[in-house]
Amino acid sequence: MRRTTTAIIPALLVLLLGAGAARAFDPPPWTDPGDLPLPSDAMSVVATQDDIPIESAPTAGGRRRGTLAQGVPMPLFAIKRGPGCNGRWFAVGPLAWVCQDHMRFTTDAPVAARDAALLNVQDGLPFRYYFVGRGGSSGYFQLNSADQSSPDQDLEAGFAVAVVEQRKQNGETYGRSHHGLWIPMRDLVPVRPKTFRGEVVTEGKLDFGWVMRDDARGLAKPVPGSPPTDRRFARFQRVPIVEEQTVRKDRYLRIDDKSWLHERDVRKPSLAAPPSEVAKGERWVDVELATQTIVAYEGDRPVYATLVSTGKGPQGSAFATPKGVHRIWVKLIGSNMDNLEDEEASNYYSIEDVPWVQYFSNGVGLHGVFWHNDFGRVRSHGCVNLTPLDAQWFFSFTGPHVPAGWTAVLPTELDPGTVIRVR
Repeated sequence: MRRTTTAIIPALLVLLLGAGAARAFDPPPWTDPGDLPLPSDAMSVVATQDDIPIESAPTAGGRRRGTLAQGVPMPLFAIKRGPGCNGRWFAVGPLAWVCQDHMRFTTDAPVAARDAALLNVQDGLPFRYYFVGRGGSSGYFQLNSADQSSPDQDLEAGFAVAVVEQRKQNGETYGRSHHGLWIPMRDLVPVRPKTFRGEVVTEGKLDFGWVMRDDARGLAKPVPGSPPTDRRFARFQRVPIVEEQTVRKDRYLRIDDKSWLHERDVRKPSLAAPPSEVAKGERWVDVELATQTIVAYEGDRPVYATLVSTGKGPQGSAFATPKGVHRIWVKLIGSNMDNLEDEEASNYYSIEDVPWVQYFSNGVGLHGVFWHNDFGRVRSHGCVNLTPLDAQWFFSFTGPHVPAGWTAVLPTELDPGTVIRVR
């Protein structure tokens, strides 16, 4: 899928509110001489709404740094007057200024300045996601008007929403989507988390692969027409690869002393040298279209590998994953994806808060997927699809890093976007 709108994830606040400093404003923030004093009991500042812009300097319209989540107590390092803000600008981190117009002081200790709390999402899904059932559904911005008046929005079958709250109204249970729609839970089908995840690479060797079809049979010999062995393999099963042979243009992989598998039944990542754009020891990511795999590297050493689904279109088309060397230009914990404005679309889709999005070529990026399980095969509209667990791993691995309380971040010279090479 490709990007349409961005989204913020307040449901993660419970994960972000880790142990903060015992005392905030110690030392006190820097302020302009003679400016208004701070509240005496204030220990942090919080955003009063979602998607608050974070600027790199105390001025509006400059270089954007990211977005801030609602309700997370942030540290305060400096306060300065500047254009584009009726109040004052608050520095909540290095090169990170937010306008006071959308903030308030609190007595809560600030969240610790780290992003590790994001890893506490155990199944890779930062929300509880639901699909709209076959009959479609309706959404209401006010719970007390649900099923009592015309809906504010119609939801087609197959649309996906992120539910952050459930309440009873007139004997019915309604779920509130992240974007404020109350939807009858009777019309929603819960998403089942994908359990497949990739492999940590040891000793720098990519000597394994994954079986691509259910009930695959081992072969006794690496030749066409070989009788099968008694070994059977399941889809996504990890297998060691101890030998490779090519016979009559067919390639076979030996997985133990007695069994071989045809290459078409296995996806095996391959080693690759770093592109020239990568510094020595720098982290980077290699996407291999031919094998539908992705490998994370530190310099020339692979550290993690897994399956992906890339764009189903040929190079140069709208649904292609573009080859080349790119850098991540923005990371978002969640992003809405849809084609509702495409008047020529034969089918419409709408997915709320697609998780762990990392755009590297305009609207093409890495992101988690919970609506299919076809990893290892081309399928997407251009993006690199991963299981939510794998997308979460890569989100933590790459730069720029997302500080606690942030829900989107753009790179800087000191924290650049990681190289994504597609080949």
